[in-house]
Amino acid sequence: MKNDLAGDPPESRLEVGRCVMLYDPPLAGNFTARWFDADYWMTAGALRGSAPGRGSTHFFECEGRSYALRHYRRGGLMARLSADRYLDRGPERSRPLQEFRVTRRLQQLGLPVAPVVAARYAPSGFCYQGDLITLRIAGATTLAALLGSAANPRLTTEAAAIDWLAIGTTVARFHAMGLCHADLNAHNLLRTATGDWYLLDFDRARFREPGIWCDDSLVRLRRSLLKICDSTGLIFDETWWHAFLQGSGARVGR
Repeated sequence: MKNDLAGDPPESRLEVGRCVMLYDPPLAGNFTARWFDADYWMTAGALRGSAPGRGSTHFFECEGRSYALRHYRRGGLMARLSADRYLDRGPERSRPLQEFRVTRRLQQLGLPVAPVVAARYAPSGFCYQGDLITLRIAGATTLAALLGSAANPRLTTEAAAIDWLAIGTTVARFHAMGLCHADLNAHNLLRTATGDWYLLDFDRARFREPGIWCDDSLVRLRRSLLKICDSTGLIFDETWWHAFLQGSGARVGR
């Protein structure tokens, strides 16, 4: 793994009872535990909507900055047992604190990620709930949304504007640093207003020596793209994937 930086970047810590919060003071300003409460931001008139999906991400503004507050929620069959509670194995092994540290390491490595602001581990009994706050990237759109809009004949220019080579190059940068993304899909790739690509959502991500898992991640992304195209009626153009692979340096699916 090409990660030779001396240790993780420094972090600030706030504990309230058993609850543990990590935060980055330059990005958080007057940080308190209330930052994790969407109702608090709504009452303050600072809430600016939410992201599509399971309703777990809210956007708010504070002191001239825009933030994204994500509450950890389960997906799939496990969500039927518990929507947002996880087995407690201590704060250091909790998903939000681990994601906070992985994302800060990626920032330190100069990779295109949404800067992480704060994380919260909130235990109760044998379980815990978690939250993560990042800076919101203004004017950005996910690859999934771009493909969805491309299914509309009036918006086909969006599909033509997708730079698949650049997406592949972006993913390759993360793989070169040994970042194993647990859920590489079209919803976690974000294009900014200036055409740059970012990678999001490092829940359960970890650093590993580059290996076959890199190709496995690309296979997962391809399945995500095919699923979106199938749901919208958009024909998946194999030249997109070939351009992506050229940028990524892989040969998966050729």
